[in-house]
Amino acid sequence: MLKLRKDKAKNMSKLNIQENFPLAPLTTFKIGGNAKAYVQVESASEVVEAIEYAKHHEMSAFLLGGGSNVLFSDTGFPGLVIHLVSTAIEISHQKLTASSGANLLDVVLALEEVGLAGMERLSGIPGTLGGAVRGNAGAFGAEISDFIKVVVAVNLRTGILKSFTKEECHFSYRDSYFKKEKDWAIVTAEFYLTQSAPTEHLATIRKETMALRESKHPQDAWCAGSFFMNPLVHKQALLDEFMEDKGFPSKDGKLPAGWLIDHVGLRGKKIGGAQVSLHHPNYIVNTGKATASDVVMLSSLVKTRVRDELGVRLQEEVQMVGF
Repeated sequence: MLKLRKDKAKNMSKLNIQENFPLAPLTTFKIGGNAKAYVQVESASEVVEAIEYAKHHEMSAFLLGGGSNVLFSDTGFPGLVIHLVSTAIEISHQKLTASSGANLLDVVLALEEVGLAGMERLSGIPGTLGGAVRGNAGAFGAEISDFIKVVVAVNLRTGILKSFTKEECHFSYRDSYFKKEKDWAIVTAEFYLTQSAPTEHLATIRKETMALRESKHPQDAWCAGSFFMNPLVHKQALLDEFMEDKGFPSKDGKLPAGWLIDHVGLRGKKIGGAQVSLHHPNYIVNTGKATASDVVMLSSLVKTRVRDELGVRLQEEVQMVGF
């Protein structure tokens, strides 16, 4: 175990810091090397305490939630990985407050139980609340930012906690302030839901939504969900081709990344143990022995082919850490 100076040891006695900790099992990709140091925490105060530890030992810090939208490098992370394992969810009237470590489906179920409507269309999106807020997760016409009131985040360099209003979060399509400003990591989020509906009705929508997602997306695969964001396309010929192929127009000028990847013939393409999913081309899956390098090389190939053949630039949705 890393040694603390005496003046810090008393204040940090509760932290169980572990050295050379394997990160792959903590992610849905099952890829990545080891963290120089690792600690589990359950509260905002413990997150701050862990950051103080990292500062004291001159290490960078990274806050990990469910590990569903992250790819660690093969060399791991040369600092302290702070794993927020709290899954706390509280509801008071029309307000829901939850830890960033809470599973998104558990949040939906909690709202369903009290008859608060709106977020049921987010059912089945993998991962935890923090990752969903950071990437402004959405599906079937709903985005998580539609319901955000306040986000509490911590600065990974200073340990300062700050409350961000919805406007300060700068939400846009699969994006937020926290994606651009990587020093800030989400700790809790507060939501405000004004609509209500019978629990049975919300349960029906949830089940229908999850069934639809399961029919379109790989299940039980080692992956990080949708790998690329759906890009805005300006080429009318490509938009028309999509319309002819699918029978419906693009949404707001964006085309599905999976359709573009399929268009250039990369469905099923493999590099090492990484493969463009046969089921959904916007998923890169670990077939069993993939390395982070395999994934990065395959991602680069996909971006290059789509750019060169279709004139469209793809951008990763997955967070790359330790590269």
